[in-house]
Amino acid sequence: MVDDKEKNMKCLTFFLMLPETVKNRSKKGSKKASSSSSGSGGGSSSSGGSSGSKLSPVCYEIITLKTKKKKKMAADIFPRKKPASSSSTTVQQHHQHNLCNNNLIPAPNWQGLYPTIRERNAVMFNNDLMADVHFVVGPPGGTQRLPGHKYVLAVGSSVFHAMFYGELAEDKDEIRIPDVEPAAFLAMLKYIYCDEIDLAADTVLATLYAAKKYIVPHLARACVNFLETSLSAKNACVLLSQSCLFEEPDLTQRCWEVIDAQAELALKSEGFCDIDFQTLESILRRETLNAKEIVVFEAALNWAEVECQRQDLALSIENKRKVLGKALYLIRIPTMALDDFANGAAQSGVLTLNETNDIFLWYTASKKPELQFVSKARKGLVPQRCHRFQSCAYRSNQWRYRGRCDSIQFAVDKRVFIAGFGLYGSSCGSAEYSAKIELKRQGVVLGQNLSKYFSDGSSNTFPVWFEYPVQIEPDTFYTASVVLDGNELSYFGQEGMTEVQCGKVTVQFQCSSDSTNGTGVQGGQIPELIFYA
Repeated sequence: MVDDKEKNMKCLTFFLMLPETVKNRSKKGSKKASSSSSGSGGGSSSSGGSSGSKLSPVCYEIITLKTKKKKKMAADIFPRKKPASSSSTTVQQHHQHNLCNNNLIPAPNWQGLYPTIRERNAVMFNNDLMADVHFVVGPPGGTQRLPGHKYVLAVGSSVFHAMFYGELAEDKDEIRIPDVEPAAFLAMLKYIYCDEIDLAADTVLATLYAAKKYIVPHLARACVNFLETSLSAKNACVLLSQSCLFEEPDLTQRCWEVIDAQAELALKSEGFCDIDFQTLESILRRETLNAKEIVVFEAALNWAEVECQRQDLALSIENKRKVLGKALYLIRIPTMALDDFANGAAQSGVLTLNETNDIFLWYTASKKPELQFVSKARKGLVPQRCHRFQSCAYRSNQWRYRGRCDSIQFAVDKRVFIAGFGLYGSSCGSAEYSAKIELKRQGVVLGQNLSKYFSDGSSNTFPVWFEYPVQIEPDTFYTASVVLDGNELSYFGQEGMTEVQCGKVTVQFQCSSDSTNGTGVQGGQIPELIFYA
């Protein structure tokens, strides 16, 4: 079996998703729309229906976004300093040379070229000049010899101080460090020498390990911030494993938020197969996992297949069950839909004949057998609904659709996961609607779905869901759009609000230029955002 520590130190490439900060933040306070509703899409403004008054024209005023103080990311905590003098270019040249060549000798009287001690220290970064210690970094077969200066290192790390100047200090010219990757060690040295943080997606975990090992807390915090900004369903399971290893509770909590809300995407990701057994068990136990149980079952089998390869075992049904062990019983197979069980789990071969028979009896018999599997369905997540209108109405001359788009922009102050929209239906009896919903950021489609829903003729809203919840970053405007096809005598919202407090999340709305059917902040369609937080 591959050593757990080695598996945990495996560095993967993560895709960085940095939100664009929305400028021109508005003052605090909720602004209600001045008129009762928006104009209908393409319809004339006759009186009648429940509104009983002439409707005002559509508002396309752009409302500025108000946000709380933005949390600082890695680059904000330690911004790269640019010297005012002409030596800036020279310092950067030294940095580039030093990363590739640690035998660079500066020009005579080089000290006079740099006005600050930070810049002069930076020249010494990864430089053999005056080096009084060397490190052989990396595992056997992949080592790199790096120079160091004891005084600079001791100033930057209490571990180095104890190593070189403590009571048990050893006078060694060469120190071997087999458990740290050379690129990560260089990133830590660059911070200590140059006061600069230079992180990359494929080395940030190894850099975090180095920062933890040598107690460089500010660098460690920057690594965690970097990981939080790159967190997605693709890497959440692996980062969960690493955050537990590094004892980073904030990062662990963020990982769970993503895994819970986007469980099916996380379980289907390649990163899920790279987690250790302990992390697998914690995910399978998760009560708030928002996924179908057949997806959980298939993900566990995929993990077992990769684990067999890690342990050099033959890819057989018996070995898959062997590596899963008792974790198999954490999958809530009796809570699957009967079709999912009959066509999936029952025919997988992983279950014994007795287990398969007992589960079939569990579905059908009045006297149910005892099972080793958990038979209570997961609670999942309860979706929240943000309603942006204070009232709704309908017109006697109909709200016309004709294939045109109703759209609104919104922003939130906390990370959420949009699961779908709540939409109005027919105002003259039951009817079926076809809805194409879409979610975009800066013109890029993040999620879309085409589905049908049934309206019972009431003024209630009816949910339409995306295939998977879409992750929404704070302080960035997104565009929600819908193209409806159905009975044109329908309800629409009025007395719209520019800001709505929904639980702990504040949502702000502004008009969208994509809206070609009359929907705006004051009134129209898309009355609800359905999300997990």
